[in-house]
Amino acid sequence: MFDYGDRTGYEPISDTDRKEFHEQGFLLLRNVLTEDHRAALEAAVDRVYAEEQAKGTTTKDGTLHLLGFLERDELFGDLLTHPIAFPYMWGLAGWNIYTHHNHLDVTPPAAEPEKPYWGWHQDGYRQNSDPETMDPNLPRPMFSLKVAYVLSDLSEKGRGATKVIPGSHLWNSLPRPEDTSVHNPDPEGTVEITANPGDAFIFDRRQWHSRSTNLSTITRKMLFVGYTYRWIRPLDELHIDKDGEWWANRTPVQRQLCGEGTHTANYWGINWDGYIDDEIPLRKELKQRGLLDRSVPWLR
Repeated sequence: MFDYGDRTGYEPISDTDRKEFHEQGFLLLRNVLTEDHRAALEAAVDRVYAEEQAKGTTTKDGTLHLLGFLERDELFGDLLTHPIAFPYMWGLAGWNIYTHHNHLDVTPPAAEPEKPYWGWHQDGYRQNSDPETMDPNLPRPMFSLKVAYVLSDLSEKGRGATKVIPGSHLWNSLPRPEDTSVHNPDPEGTVEITANPGDAFIFDRRQWHSRSTNLSTITRKMLFVGYTYRWIRPLDELHIDKDGEWWANRTPVQRQLCGEGTHTANYWGINWDGYIDDEIPLRKELKQRGLLDRSVPWLR
């Protein structure tokens, strides 16, 4: 439908990108969406926003943070294997993955002056406590990562863009101001991700990040798709009609990414005999293309 040349979604990422991601905790990717694709996605977001607004699910100021949005449009389902972004998902997390958490965000201009808040956090909730060791210098596991598609113009600061601290994915804690009822400066090293319509950024769930207030006249529109290991439970649910057209149009790999599996051991990457299940769609696809790599643990 959209022209991405000969890109298939199965081109290995570069060693340079992998190194930068592991060092910085995020990657900003320019021109990920073609303009016609971006415009079509924005139109789909606008339609979903109008539907949710009619149901009264937006906030008083018109903000929408919609979880589990993928089945709301055919275009959203295809984002699971976007030909430019998807290689970063399997290249950085491997073949035994699915989407556990995805959200559609519409953030209109702030209706009133910015109130004090401290929004800095790592994603993952109990993933930041349950597997932690007693050694504060030993970083927790990544477990998941997200790709964020930018649909509106966030090329200038103050438009509600995500703020990150490069390299902070290796920190298990971040000092919190004693008084969060007053305005506090952002932590040292903070970067606001300014991006053009059609750009995308990828970030490690451990990256310390924060929302920012939209002080502009532009409505911020973004789509976030998170990927984690199939042996981790979903954070939010998809409500898929398995007898409907949306599901019928999904590829085997996309169905895996929506949570499909043949049995419980399959989610752990194996058959009941304890051997790797080579029929898991993404593993099968990578193996057929010669993209498994024993030197990369998650691609073995």
